[in-house]
This record gives sequence, structure tokens and C-alpha cells, in this order.
Amino acid sequence: MEQMRKQPIGIQTFEEIRKDGYLYVDKTAWAYQIANIGKPYFLIRPRRFGKSLLLSTFEAYFSGRKDLFQGLAIENLETRWETYPIFHLDLNARKYETVADLTAMLNQYLESWESKYGTEKQDRSPEERFAYVIEQACVQTGKQVVVLIDEYDKPLLQAVLNAPLLDVYRCTLKAFYGVLKSADRYLRFVFLTGVTKFAQVSVFSDLNQLNDISMKPAYAELCGITQEELLQVFRPELETLALRMEYSLEELLEKMRSRYDGYHFHPDGAGLFNPFSVLNAFDAQEFGDYWFQTGTPTYLVDLLKQSDYDLRLLVDGVEVTFSAFSEYRADAKNPLPMIYQSGYLTIKAYDKEVKLYTLGFPNDEVRYGFLNFLVPYYTHVTDDETGFHIAKFMRDLRAGDVDAFMEGLKVFFAGIPYELNDNTERHYQAVFYVIFTLLGQFIETEVRSARGRADAVVKTKDAIFVFEFKLNGSAEEALRQIDERGYLIPFMLDGKRLVKVGVNFSKETRNIDEYIVE
Repeated sequence: MEQMRKQPIGIQTFEEIRKDGYLYVDKTAWAYQIANIGKPYFLIRPRRFGKSLLLSTFEAYFSGRKDLFQGLAIENLETRWETYPIFHLDLNARKYETVADLTAMLNQYLESWESKYGTEKQDRSPEERFAYVIEQACVQTGKQVVVLIDEYDKPLLQAVLNAPLLDVYRCTLKAFYGVLKSADRYLRFVFLTGVTKFAQVSVFSDLNQLNDISMKPAYAELCGITQEELLQVFRPELETLALRMEYSLEELLEKMRSRYDGYHFHPDGAGLFNPFSVLNAFDAQEFGDYWFQTGTPTYLVDLLKQSDYDLRLLVDGVEVTFSAFSEYRADAKNPLPMIYQSGYLTIKAYDKEVKLYTLGFPNDEVRYGFLNFLVPYYTHVTDDETGFHIAKFMRDLRAGDVDAFMEGLKVFFAGIPYELNDNTERHYQAVFYVIFTLLGQFIETEVRSARGRADAVVKTKDAIFVFEFKLNGSAEEALRQIDERGYLIPFMLDGKRLVKVGVNFSKETRNIDEYIVE
């Protein structure tokens, strides 16, 4: 049996990775630059993207652990290794369901720091204790303090749909984080990470000196894995996986690009692979939806349902201004910032002339995982049932059996509970959009993105099916629209059988009441 190299799956401690011989993508040149050209930083990246490991790297660096950096880029950059007092606050380690949960977490860290630098202020508020212990650490050691805060927004995200609790968390954290401005003269370095910055204005309104590097080109590759790094660090794993899956190395890279690559945190930044998915694929020796299976925040679905957002806009990418996806609040009228900042959308293109960004799904893992996740919330059809339906739909269309496909759609819609169905055209369009997009995992599909195309196009080996749907209209009307708007014209030269399918959906029956196939 071939000895596999150690993949750092779930390992977020730099010291453990280095001492125990885990594979490591060297990001220390960036760490050195950040640590030595500025002081207060802020970075958002999706979950499982290496933020915690980055902070652990900073902790090792400011602890003077030269031994851990042997053979890495920073070894040739740093000539003086110094030790500083470090306050590392990780808010990711607890569920925040009550005010007491947040208070307990802050107290846990404060008590640990106070045990080293003095307990005189233990009867004060968390922010007063924090300010005092920072000052004392600097006075007692003669060195400025390093503050590392991981997942600053975890409590806020868990309370995002609970306004009273969210207000309490916001006030508590605003006061606590505000210390980092008033204590500036005692601080050598500050770095905060999170998944979102929706609450930045209110939480950090007094901390306006933070350098937000989340979308600056110099740091676009700070977290994640570039293709160059993938080939440099993981070539033996790539070759082993290619052999097992009977691909050439280039074929395997193309499969991995479509499935795990595609993240861009600046229009000019290199495409990045999701590190969590890549490591798991190497470890399992097969492809899977690893990042998505680690959990999707339900607040995203709740926001989408509240917003009545047209999911079809995400098909080919949606063009927006910078503010449309970088706003600092969770807003049901505009869920894009939360979707983008949580890692489900990324920058696909940028038009410099009109300053418009195109946002889209970064890769197939996110595209199909996100839509599969949404199905139960729109239909109450379970994940297992969704997979069964999609597989059957695919087989019916490959066989050219449109009638079986349409009858299957009727069964699918019949399973949607009455109380869940809001009986609007947008709801039906969302369900059709999800179904046909999920079919794209197996056969080539195109789904209308509100830009004047047919509602759905499915391409099989022998035929091309063009679908048009109406709500409380008629199947004849749908067919006329296919002809009048020339939806078949782009496919005339494909040499395949062309099939038009006009469908009418009834508000009364909440299902397909007629369809015509030509």
C-alpha cells in the first residue's frame, strides 16, 4: 500500500501542521508583509478557507517561533525574531443562543489573560477589563500587544434574524472591539477575521482605522489555493488521484477546476481552489461536495425567502455595482451581500468602463450544492427525494420521453404543501429554475436568466428540448412565444431533433394543467 502524505483536514493550528509534518501551502511571505507594514487589519473570507490557520500563523510569528518557519519564505525575510504578548480570541468555538453565551465566552478569555497580567478590574464591564489587561500586558512586558480575533461576527450571524438579541450582541461587541482604537498606543498588531462584514458599520463605527484588505489585489490570494500552488505542493496527490480516476493530469485538473476552483476576491486576482474541498478530495480519493456538507447557514435561506429574490438572476451571473454586494447589513431587499460574503457567489468579471461587477457561483460544488439545499425550503421535497426526481428526469429526457418527464414534474409539484406555496409566478419560476439547473449535473441545460431566452433548454445526444412555461395562460400561448421570439433559431444548425414544449401552470390546482409537445 502506497504511503499517503498527511493532509491537514480540520487542522487550524500552524504549530501542529509544522511539527507533525502535514502538507502546508506557504503563505508566510504575505504574513510577513502584513505584520510589518501596518497594524490594524480586517479580512473576510468564506468559512473553511484558512482564516483560522492564518491567525495561528501570526500567533507563531509574534511568539518568536523561528523553529516553526524553517524552510518557508519568511525565513529569508525576518532577521529579528521577537516575542510579544498575544491575545487570541476565537469566537467560533461556541453557539450563541443567549446573551449569557456571549458573556461567558468573553469572560473565559478575559480571565485567562487576567491570570497573567492582573485581576484588578474583574468587577468591571468586559470592555473595561479588556482595555486594562491590554495596558497591563504592555506595561509589564515592555512590548506592545498583539490582538487576533477569529470569526468576529459569529454571534451576530447566529442572531441575525432575532432583532432584540442581535441588538444586545451588537452593543456588547461594539464596546469590546472599540477598545482596540482607544488602546492603540499599547498595540503592536491587530487582525480580525470573519465571514461577513454586514455589521461592520454598527459594530466597528468607532474603529474606523481598520485596514480592510478583503478586496485589495495585493491580498487576493492570501487564503485559498492557486493552481500554481496546487501543482507545486500537491503534485503526487494529483497524480495518484488521476491514476485512480483514469484521467490524464490535465483532465483531472480540468475536473477539479470546474468543481472546486473559481473563487475571486478581486477582479484581477488569480482563481482560487477551495482548500477544504481539495484536501478532502485527495484524502477520500474521489470527488464530493465536502465544503457544502460542512453546513449552510439557514439565515441565507430565510433572507432569500423574505426577499422574494429571483434566483434565475444567478444563472449566468448578475451584474451589480460594488455597493450592491459589499453593503454592511443583512437586508431582505438585497440578499446578495450575504450570499457573496458567505462564499456562495464570487466575482466572475468586472467591466471597468461602467464599473459593474458580475457575480456568479464559483464552481459546480457550490452551484449544485446551493440549489439542492434550497429545494426543501421551496418544496418540502427532501434531499434524497430531490436526487431521485432529478435522476428520473434526466433518464426520461435522454430517452426522448417528454410525456414521462412532464408527468414526473406533476408528481414533483403535487408534493409541495399548500401552505408553502405562495401561489406567485416567482415561486413557480424559482422551482422550475432549480429543477432544470440541477439537471445540468448530468445533461447540458440552459435556464432563462430573465434576458429574453426560453425558460429552459435541455440538450441530449439526439435532441434539443425548448421549454416555455405560463402561469394561468395556455400551452398554446407558450408554444406561440417559442415561435414568435425565435427561441429555436440558435439551434437550427446543430443537426439534432428540435422539440418545443409549451406548458401551462394553474394557480387553482397549483400544478401543471396542460402541456403540448411539438
